[in-house]
Amino acid sequence: MSVSVRIPTILRTYTDGASEVTVEPAEPTLSGVLDALEAAAPGIRARVLDDAGALRRFVNVYVDDDDVRFTDGLATPTKAGTRISIIPAVAGG
Repeated sequence: MSVSVRIPTILRTYTDGASEVTVEPAEPTLSGVLDALEAAAPGIRARVLDDAGALRRFVNVYVDDDDVRFTDGLATPTKAGTRISIIPAVAGG
């Protein structure tokens, strides 16, 4: 089962500049995708998850078009062809 993960510019140092990475998660959830992404791009998980293993406050993650904060979080189901987007929050005034 292939899942595509869109990588924001700030995290592309972990993916050798790739803007999108395709992974094969062992588990069909967002957590499984992040585990597979970590295997492909070591260090990236620490930029997406905090020390407690939860999504960082200023990182938005979408499974297809759904914000995972309003679905099942890291337990959000994924299937073949799912597109994950990691988007750092922008603040300012």
